[in-house]
Amino acid sequence: MTKDEQQAIIALIKKQVVPAIGCTEPMAVALCVAKATELLGTVPEHVTLRLSANILKNAMGVGIPGTGMIGLPIAVALGALIGRPERELEVLCDCDKAAVERGKQFIAENRITITLEEQDPDKLYINALVTSQGHEAEARIKTHHTHFVWLAKDGQPLEGGAQACPDASAAGGEEAEDGPSLTLHKVYEFATSTDVDDLRFILEAKRLNEAAAMSGLRENYGHQLGKTMCSPLGRGIMGDSIFAKVLSVTSCACDARMAGAMVPVMSNSGSGNQGICATMPVVVFAEENHNTEEELIRALIISNLTAIYIKQTLGALSALCGCVVASTGSSCGITYLMGGTYEQISYSVKNMIANLTGMICDGAKPSCALKLTSGVSTAVLSAMLAMQHKYVSSQEGIIDDDVDQSIHNLTSIGSRGMDETDRFVLDIMTHKTK
Repeated sequence: MTKDEQQAIIALIKKQVVPAIGCTEPMAVALCVAKATELLGTVPEHVTLRLSANILKNAMGVGIPGTGMIGLPIAVALGALIGRPERELEVLCDCDKAAVERGKQFIAENRITITLEEQDPDKLYINALVTSQGHEAEARIKTHHTHFVWLAKDGQPLEGGAQACPDASAAGGEEAEDGPSLTLHKVYEFATSTDVDDLRFILEAKRLNEAAAMSGLRENYGHQLGKTMCSPLGRGIMGDSIFAKVLSVTSCACDARMAGAMVPVMSNSGSGNQGICATMPVVVFAEENHNTEEELIRALIISNLTAIYIKQTLGALSALCGCVVASTGSSCGITYLMGGTYEQISYSVKNMIANLTGMICDGAKPSCALKLTSGVSTAVLSAMLAMQHKYVSSQEGIIDDDVDQSIHNLTSIGSRGMDETDRFVLDIMTHKTK
């Protein structure tokens, strides 16, 4: 691998592995509103949003950090009132009690209109139109959570506001517009051959996500899955094994994030849960297994870059739960920490795809911790099997002899095969009896 290729992949990781406060879907909506408000130059009298179904689905039931509230309205109100668009997914970093009270008043005055975007096929679509005293400004995000494709004021596009945004949805998934083309072997080669000092930046993911896990252990967030596994009952059933610690620490971080804890996490491919899931199982296993720091760094790169690779063809949002992607990455990282070869890492991927494909995404919410724990437990089991050279073969189900084709089978199902499932899930979520 050339130095230029290595640098391109490092740039890709740094673009996709970034800090985020709160669930990335409502934060992306708040970001879009904040940007439109910045263009308007004043607090808007009214905010009109058009959102794709997947954005709506992922923002309906999740806690908004620092507010004690769930759902889109407070995120929208705060985006208009105190949003800092230059902070991207940390757009609401200035949230405090006074801002929340102002946000509640903004909502009470019926200054927010949210509708479903039915024309644009992109699964990640946010359009914010803000108005005040006869003036208006508009901002639009597509394909990626921070990717603005349209900026305008009073109907006139601003210089640099309209950007090329390929309609990859027509091909079934929002493929990455830039960055190097990856394969699983290229992921492995990069992670194991690049100078470790060039990869040390990934330890920031460890620091942030460990802090989120500690927050989840201290407080009673969400369903308290992580704390339950650490309780006498949990330890009595699960014991004090590496396996139990991997599950409990990962769950604690997710409990905190989904309940709206005001703590940043390191996200992966636009998802904080994916960042947690790609990071914490590897971190805990390395600590318990007494791996070296270099081994941990390389394992974290394998895990996070595998998730990025899978998302290149799956798209930022889909009907497939993101823990399927991220826990596949963590299984690769754990296999590496066990001393696994590239061949054994490819076995772990096949085991993961054979097991978890089809897990639905029914929005961001506290119970995501349950799904992350299912994914991570499968990651450990898949790695254990892989180390014994046991794997699901091409004679079984959707698995192919070629591991990259197996991955593409997974992403094709998630991006195209489950489209009707996605619509059905949203329909159920929006028509439940109260």
